[in-house]
Amino acid sequence: MAAAWFKRTQKGIQTPTEEKKDVPKGLWYKSPTGKIVDAEQLESNFYVSPEDGYHVRIGSNEYFQILFDGNKYKELDKGLSAKDPLSFKDTKKYTDRLKTAQDKTGLKDAVRTAVGKSKGKELVIACMDFKFIGGSMGSVVGEKIARAADYAIQNNLPFMIISKSGGARMQEAALSLMQLAKTSVKLAQLAEAKLPYISLCTDPTTGGTTASFAMLGDINISEPGALIGFAGPRVVKDTTGKDLPKDFQTSEFLKEHGFLDFITKRSELKNKVNLYLDLIQNQPVRA
Repeated sequence: MAAAWFKRTQKGIQTPTEEKKDVPKGLWYKSPTGKIVDAEQLESNFYVSPEDGYHVRIGSNEYFQILFDGNKYKELDKGLSAKDPLSFKDTKKYTDRLKTAQDKTGLKDAVRTAVGKSKGKELVIACMDFKFIGGSMGSVVGEKIARAADYAIQNNLPFMIISKSGGARMQEAALSLMQLAKTSVKLAQLAEAKLPYISLCTDPTTGGTTASFAMLGDINISEPGALIGFAGPRVVKDTTGKDLPKDFQTSEFLKEHGFLDFITKRSELKNKVNLYLDLIQNQPVRA
């Protein structure tokens, strides 16, 4: 008779993924090219795989840590959260979907806005979080970006948006699409005030974000290998009936075709952003 640990003696045993102990959660990270990286090493390397340079998706916490001096900043409009004016329901109620996302992520919505010093000078940053319903842009995202732009104008500060989004939030229908115009108007007001706006497109930047604020920067930059586009590659291929070029919709492809100004490694991000700001504002370049 086979030993019990070779043969399943009880049927229907299911172990939740989070309880599986083969490799403790968070200890290792595997990049798409198969490279295994220690989690602490990954964090110390700006969440970039040291062997293949793959930029792991990160959220507002990590970007604020990278960009703000000493990770010190004041969060703006922290308590703003979405309503459900359309009483929308797909496979579950929108209100339930929002609560699940909030409980799971600890976030109120898909963007956080903050002001703090970066290389000694104040900067307003709006950073999207993909883990909150795919970084989808609803009314709260548009409102928080608009208010952050207002804060920048009122305090005469430069503005930066870090995009990471699957596009407009379908549960808010036309209300989400209105955010494209709303944010674009605020960025036009920022330009009228002669204040610089840097747009950082990260993986992925698609849909309504690409169609609005993500491509409106005085300087548009991206991280290496980021997916950036409006519709996905499969939709584009099916619509055009043509095979797509190699590396289509990657940041490298977009830079080559004039949609981006620079591609910046995450390790150089803080220095590069502040260099661009100094040059735009005709100020002495900070060391």
